[in-house]
Amino acid sequence: MTGTLVLAGTPIGEIADAPPRLAAELGSADIVAAEDTRRLRGLTRALGVQTSGRVVSYFEGNEAARTPELVEALAGGARVLLVTDAGMPSVSDPGYRLVAAAVEADIKVTAVPGPSAVLTALALSGLPVDRFCFEGFLPRKAGERLGRLREVADERRTLVYFEAPHRLDDTLAAMAEVFGADRRAAVCRELTKTYEEVKRGGLGELAAWAAEGVRGEITVVVEGAPPAAPADLGPEELVRRVRVREEAGERRKEAIAAVAAEAGLPKREVFDAVVAAKNAAASSPPDGKGLS
Repeated sequence: MTGTLVLAGTPIGEIADAPPRLAAELGSADIVAAEDTRRLRGLTRALGVQTSGRVVSYFEGNEAARTPELVEALAGGARVLLVTDAGMPSVSDPGYRLVAAAVEADIKVTAVPGPSAVLTALALSGLPVDRFCFEGFLPRKAGERLGRLREVADERRTLVYFEAPHRLDDTLAAMAEVFGADRRAAVCRELTKTYEEVKRGGLGELAAWAAEGVRGEITVVVEGAPPAAPADLGPEELVRRVRVREEAGERRKEAIAAVAAEAGLPKREVFDAVVAAKNAAASSPPDGKGLS
C-alpha cells in the first residue's frame, strides 16, 4: 500500500494555537519534511513532543530536487508530514510541488488544519468577507507590481496580500495609485503575537503611515472595487464584458447575470444589449467584435 502525505498547519504566532493533532503527527510520522529544521526543533520543544521519524529539509531552494525522493518514500508506504515555518504548507510556502506530484502518483493527501494568516486577517479587517481572493506576494519590481495590481483593479471581491515589512510602504503607495487613495484597507501585523496590530484606513493614509517604517509579518486586506455606476457602462461596454466572460468559459446566461450584477443593472437591460449587438452583427459584415 502507498503511504500518506500530511500537510500540517503550524501556529502563525501563539504556540497554544497549534492544532491538537499536530503533536501526534510529529511524533508518529515516518518522515517530517520541514521548511526550516531549526524552527521545527523549536516547535517540537514547545509542544513537548519528540519526532521518531527522519527529519529532512524542504524549502524553496531544494523543493525540485527533494520532491521525487519524498514521492518515492510515499509510494513505498511512508507517512510523510510536511510543515512550514507558519501556517499551511503550499499557501505561499513550499508544498504545492509535492502535493501535485503526490496527486499525480495517486497517493493520498490529507491535512491537519491549523491557523491561517489569510483568514485571521480577513476576520479582523472589518471589510466584507463573504467573497475574497488571495493574491499572495506581489512582484518586487515596481513595474511588475503595478501591472499585477491593474489586473485586479476592477475586482469586486476583497483582496488579501502578503508583504515584507520593508516593501510595505511602496506596495501601499502602488495600491493607492491603482485602486484609489480612499479605497479601504487593513494592514494586519504580527497576528496572534505579542505586538499584534491592525491598522485600518484608506490606502493613501496607510501608505503615509507605513512610510515611517513597519516591522513584523504583514498581511494586507483591501476592499474590493465598488460596482460601476450604470451611467458609466454603455451597451458596447456591456456586450464587451459579456463576450470576455463567454471567452473565459461562462455560458451566456451566467455571463449576462454577472455583468448585470457588476453594473448594478437589471439583467434584461444587459440581455437587450447583447441581442441588439447580435442582430447588428448579423446584418453587417463580420468584424470580430460582435456576439454570434
